[in-house]
Amino acid sequence: MDVSFVAREQSRLLGELSSFLAIPSVSALPVHAADCRRAAEWLRDELLVLGCPTVELIEGQGHPVVWAEGPEVPGRPTLLIYGHYDVQPPDPLDEWISPPFEPTVREGRLYARGAADDKGQVFCLLKAYEATLDADRRPPLNIHFIFEGEEESGGSVIADLLRAEPERTRADAALVCDMSYYAPGWPAVYTALRGLCYAEISVRTAERDLHSGSYGGVAPNALETLVRILAGLKKRSGEIRIPKLYKAIEPPADEELTSWRRLPFDKDAFLREETTGRALTGLKEYSIFERVWALPTFEIHGIKGGFVGDGAKTVIPAQATAKVSLRLVPGQVYAKVGKQLERAVAALAPKWADVQVTLLHGGDAVRVDVSHPAFAVLDEAFASVTGRPAVRVRSGGSIPIIPELGLAGAPVLLTGIGLPDDGLHSPNEKLDLAQLWSGIEIFGRFFELFAAKGGAAGDPAAAAPEPAMSLPLVPPA
Repeated sequence: MDVSFVAREQSRLLGELSSFLAIPSVSALPVHAADCRRAAEWLRDELLVLGCPTVELIEGQGHPVVWAEGPEVPGRPTLLIYGHYDVQPPDPLDEWISPPFEPTVREGRLYARGAADDKGQVFCLLKAYEATLDADRRPPLNIHFIFEGEEESGGSVIADLLRAEPERTRADAALVCDMSYYAPGWPAVYTALRGLCYAEISVRTAERDLHSGSYGGVAPNALETLVRILAGLKKRSGEIRIPKLYKAIEPPADEELTSWRRLPFDKDAFLREETTGRALTGLKEYSIFERVWALPTFEIHGIKGGFVGDGAKTVIPAQATAKVSLRLVPGQVYAKVGKQLERAVAALAPKWADVQVTLLHGGDAVRVDVSHPAFAVLDEAFASVTGRPAVRVRSGGSIPIIPELGLAGAPVLLTGIGLPDDGLHSPNEKLDLAQLWSGIEIFGRFFELFAAKGGAAGDPAAAAPEPAMSLPLVPPA
């Protein structure tokens, strides 16, 4: 690749990324549907500038998928690159130091919603591709791009597309750059992702809000009823009180647990710099790694109902809703967990309240076999730039489309250039620019190495991500 590319083009690259980040492509909010399309069109235009002869927006019942194919390079392997252009809502806005869609550089960090998740990482791959183009604007290997606009909101456009046209996943490897380093200077490859079950729990206790002076003490309160149901779903210890939820869990193997214990870890720094709280919670008999990588969670994301404006209004709420999610681990299936949640809520609901669970979106947990030779090539690329191959870790997060990316048998490489303190989904999300610049070099190097060493995809039955696959682990360097 052109080793002077980043130093020469840094100002231009920062401007281009800032224009991408300035688009408020919040997929969960209908008011931003046009912005999501603008982000898709930004990618389409960028891919055309990069010389891709095939570029299209694929429509569906939601935000479009961007598909592109680089120039054909006969005799070279094919790499499928995935990413997403949608972002999380920026709330709470008053906690942002600079506006979420006005990208701002402070102390070598670029702050904006989507800076790390995932626009900045998508941009990193696009610029790595640009840096490897030869004098005739040809890449060193065949590269196909697929970018979706519903990863953060659970849409189905990309899943519907790949299930209808699995040939689009036919490649020698699929690369997903939507993750982070384990720690500064410690690149990572991910061997498992937790799944997700996202739902709303709604309660109605009366036809209308009531005066708390006239009816307080006799009229049921929807917010109180909802809070009691939520409290019944999870003990103070962190144990989730959904019957049979834990039975399906496939625990980590002993060698995997041993490899986690070898990872450098500073509990105080984790508390101070990442969770930013005053204590760590959850099932204390398990390690922090087990709690965030190998055990399910139940979280409450928001509650609405009653009066929340300024001043006072003494009403007994008739209706209340909570947004909740469970993170699932290998062995747990989204559809089954959803039914378990519905039954648990029904058992906790009082007879005089109308209680409903609405499943919004989710996906199964995923394990990835990291024994394919493509992972060794990625290790070589990381080592050539950072001096260290990638450590094997799990992620507590979810990327629902991962199983579909392996439909045709391509190994799925889950990695990224973020850092643990990037503030994903939080105010003041950021991307360290040093990570971006080195990431361009890392993935440019990977493209060149994979072009020479990629080889054919393995047996589809062995290479595709599957919920119950064993994990060959490599201890950290």
